[in-house]
Amino acid sequence: MKNILTIILIAFALNISAQNYIEHKVKSGETIESIAKSYLVTPFDIFALNPDAKSRFQVNTVLLIPKSKVKNDPIAERSKELIGYKNHKVKRKETLYGLSKKYNVTEEDIKKANRFLYAENLKKGDKIRIPKYKTIVSKKSYKNTLKKYTVQPKEGKWRIAYKFGITVDELKSLNPNIKEVLQPGDELNVPNIKDADEKPIESNYNYYEVLPKEGFYRLEVKTGLTQQQLETLNPELKTTGLQPGMVLKLPDTIVGTNELPSKVTTTDLKLGLNNFETKRIALMMPYQLHKIDIGDVEGTKDMIKDKKLLSIVLDFHVGVSMALDSAKQLGISTHLKVLDTRYQASTTRQLLETHDLSNYDAVIGPMQPEAFDRVAKHLKSDKVPVIAALNMPKEVYSNVFQTVPDDKLLQQTMIDFVKKDSLKSKVIIIADQSHRSISATLKTEFPGATQIYSEKDKKTGKDEYFVYPVRLENLFSKGKTVVFLETNNDTFVSSITSMINGYNKDDVEIVLVTTNYNNAFEGKDIDNNYLSNLTFHYPSVNKTFDESKSNGFVRAYQKQYGVSPSKYAARGFDITLDILMRLATEDNLYEASTDTIETEYIENKFRYKKALFGGYNNDAVYIVKFNNLRIVGAN
Repeated sequence: MKNILTIILIAFALNISAQNYIEHKVKSGETIESIAKSYLVTPFDIFALNPDAKSRFQVNTVLLIPKSKVKNDPIAERSKELIGYKNHKVKRKETLYGLSKKYNVTEEDIKKANRFLYAENLKKGDKIRIPKYKTIVSKKSYKNTLKKYTVQPKEGKWRIAYKFGITVDELKSLNPNIKEVLQPGDELNVPNIKDADEKPIESNYNYYEVLPKEGFYRLEVKTGLTQQQLETLNPELKTTGLQPGMVLKLPDTIVGTNELPSKVTTTDLKLGLNNFETKRIALMMPYQLHKIDIGDVEGTKDMIKDKKLLSIVLDFHVGVSMALDSAKQLGISTHLKVLDTRYQASTTRQLLETHDLSNYDAVIGPMQPEAFDRVAKHLKSDKVPVIAALNMPKEVYSNVFQTVPDDKLLQQTMIDFVKKDSLKSKVIIIADQSHRSISATLKTEFPGATQIYSEKDKKTGKDEYFVYPVRLENLFSKGKTVVFLETNNDTFVSSITSMINGYNKDDVEIVLVTTNYNNAFEGKDIDNNYLSNLTFHYPSVNKTFDESKSNGFVRAYQKQYGVSPSKYAARGFDITLDILMRLATEDNLYEASTDTIETEYIENKFRYKKALFGGYNNDAVYIVKFNNLRIVGAN
């Protein structure tokens, strides 16, 4: 009976196999990838049925190939044909963006019909033509293998590769002219599989491409997810295992994936202004007015000079005020409530009890962590956005907007920047003893890198913050070498920059970088000439404004105060103007803060990303560098 049952099961299995699978005998020169391509399947499909092929793949091996999911249905393609024009006289406050939405055409369509708009702005009274189109639908077949796919908002290469079960490299091979950064509306060639076989893309997840030789342990180090957690998110891992090029689904809170953050084209919010109701903004800052004697002008001046916090707050306030004026010129009016928190949590509690902020569009501040946390929790149920302008909040609640990018994001952005440099010939990591952890992280990102640590006192074990010059000999050869310097000790920075600057000559190019720019790089013994010679790069929340370019805010500030604005004044201006501009494009700040919108102003840029269980984090980071003793943006 047992044998009969076994025969029946074998027969059943063979029948299934005959219906759904094809046998293929491996020929000389063939690879898993070439076989997969010839049968219109993916390498992962083959490995799922032939797990032994990972370790034993040779000529005459017989593989089971699943029948392709590719279909041959004709694809409907839409095109548009110009059939005429409609005349339109521009009214007050009408914009190209608004007209494109009103008439269901693109801004480019309107410009093509009115060539003067390429050189001039749209203004009241202009008589323009609005093109009218009819849609033509035709059906085409793409040789049984491909179909056209239109890129949707928030979709990048990794998401699309995941959706169609292919690698990013395969997507690139199907689209030789694919853009570095995909835009909504772009058309791509993808496998012509049935809609039901497409994997769903979920906006609250990230998508990561597995690197060569990357195992579950390295992924756990990078993402914090165990093998079991990864398999729960990606069930196919249980049968295929990790494969180079495979795209995995990860929680969007994970920092360090190769799709974080994707580059987004800067958005000009002026083109979409439509909500001109007066904006209600509260500014909660530690002015500490109770300590100021209005009758003692000189004493107050001395206090401002001596009290760094007060100087920062006042600079920030000036920036806020100037942003309100700039917004008013665009037709955006603001009701501003200024509240003095005195840098005390108790005072903040009293302000919340005596002032109703439940119907405000946004609250900027406070600066003290405990006070900020109290305000955010108090206004959470009313869904009032609370902006962390100068501080890192203790907790990012659902109504919190963290404007300062996370340190891990700054670190990963610097790493990704170096990885994209195709000209680098080698990487050297120099770190003091307290930075061994980041050195180890960098070593996993750059396996071929040379690691050097500072010397320790042989008796006490304390860090001596120096490296013997002999350890650097013969490390710098012809071409470019990137040196990571990880420390918070200015003596170590001074010593290392002096030594490696001596090797930076003739056909040897040394580029100094760090993942964490801190006061050590600004010490009194640091030679900025060395940093400039080494084109020192680092990740930054902000960049220095370009004084060579005309800028209304900078000119107005210099005219009024006789000096250039500080970074705090620029930040007050940038954050406030950004909030008001976003509020003028949507009904509230949440709707105006999707991760497809990136804005940039004087020294700061903003692209908010909603956490799965929390608020909004700014993912926009600069890489800046020393260039001829100036700090400029790096491309």
